[in-house]
Amino acid sequence: MAAFMQQRELAITLWRQTWPMAIGVLALLGFQLVDSAFIARLGTSPLAAQSFTFPLSFLIIGIQVGMGIAIAALISRALGAGEKARAKRLSSLVLIAGGAVIGGLVVVLWLLQVPVFKLLGADEIALGYIRSYWGPQLFSAWLGALLYFIYSVFRAHGDTRTPGKMMVLSSLINLALDPLLIFGVGPWAGLGLPGAAWATAIAFSVGLLLTSGTLARCQWVTRQDIWQECRRSWRPFTGIAAPAMVSQLMPPLAAMLAITAVAGLGDTYVAAWGLASRLETLSLMVILAMTMSLPPWLGRCYGAGDWGQIQQLMRLAIKVVVIWQLSLGVLLALAAPWVAMALAGNPEVQGELALVIRFLLPSYAALGVCMLVVSAGNALGWPLRAMLLSSARLFICYLPCLWLGAYLYGWVGLAAGAAVGNLAAGLMAWVLLRRILSRPHRQAGYVS
Repeated sequence: MAAFMQQRELAITLWRQTWPMAIGVLALLGFQLVDSAFIARLGTSPLAAQSFTFPLSFLIIGIQVGMGIAIAALISRALGAGEKARAKRLSSLVLIAGGAVIGGLVVVLWLLQVPVFKLLGADEIALGYIRSYWGPQLFSAWLGALLYFIYSVFRAHGDTRTPGKMMVLSSLINLALDPLLIFGVGPWAGLGLPGAAWATAIAFSVGLLLTSGTLARCQWVTRQDIWQECRRSWRPFTGIAAPAMVSQLMPPLAAMLAITAVAGLGDTYVAAWGLASRLETLSLMVILAMTMSLPPWLGRCYGAGDWGQIQQLMRLAIKVVVIWQLSLGVLLALAAPWVAMALAGNPEVQGELALVIRFLLPSYAALGVCMLVVSAGNALGWPLRAMLLSSARLFICYLPCLWLGAYLYGWVGLAAGAAVGNLAAGLMAWVLLRRILSRPHRQAGYVS
């Protein structure tokens, strides 16, 4: 009876920590999907052009998430050990260093846009659309990164409600501005494709203003002894951040390689693949929310040496992920024609998108297991294993199956191969997690 009550209490706490982030992620990813749906009304070429930018956008997100994982882990461990002053210094460091790193990356991606997009397979028509879109899109990505780092500080302190609310607010602002800036109003013709990026930039700017004020009122940042803390923490930060960033950079790299395979099939398939990528992130909202809410909790348990609760949390989280994602995937696969009709204006794109949905969406239950194990690894002192698992998922399971399927059976084989790769990755992650949690005494020591 006591064990049942403990499990029930853990489930309730996990729900309270996760649902605000799930709502926020739903809103954030929902407006990105609506972005693509609006752009689809401009035509197949603008939608294909936007799809070519996704891998590089994911590259920025990968670096910011890797840094956010590291800082959230260090802050939560400091809080678990009762070092509140150090947690404030770490919060200040991530905001300064993170903004500078992402800013530098944005400048590099702006300068290299033409050769990179040509390498991905973009033709001159797509490059024409990309040139007008890429500048405001990079600016909005930098603002979004700053906002994400602030969210990481809140999550490390166990506050998931504030980031969740701000994600919803930013998404509503973006949704309201999208049709106005893309299509215009009255005599104003609108900005077309760049309007989507400017809508996002304005929404993120409002979010930054509000969250910065809340962060200052909570007094979770400080100017004192920042450089001393930098000298103390750069090694443990690098020890977590470097593998975490590599892990997060693997998906955009894989996305670049995947879209080169898709580009050979034509603009219709590139457009369908881009919409499927947006739908993928939206359908994974609960898993993404758990990868944000669970690691700080695990980090506090890790800092306190409570491996019993860590094992219970991970088992519970895996059950939730599999049941939820499999149910959602089957439902969306059954509704694939109607989902594709709602997202794509071109009937050809609708047909190809529906096929991808049927194959991929149910397989995300296995993908979710792998994502959860990777995010937990960065919080529990085995970031190198998490990085290797992430690499194996993409370059041993996902891409080889995708390429082989595309080579043998074209578009159908590509979709089926990607699904098989996800299933293999989920099984591999589950086996690794069981082995690790059965021997907690062999885990890496506490990194201070």
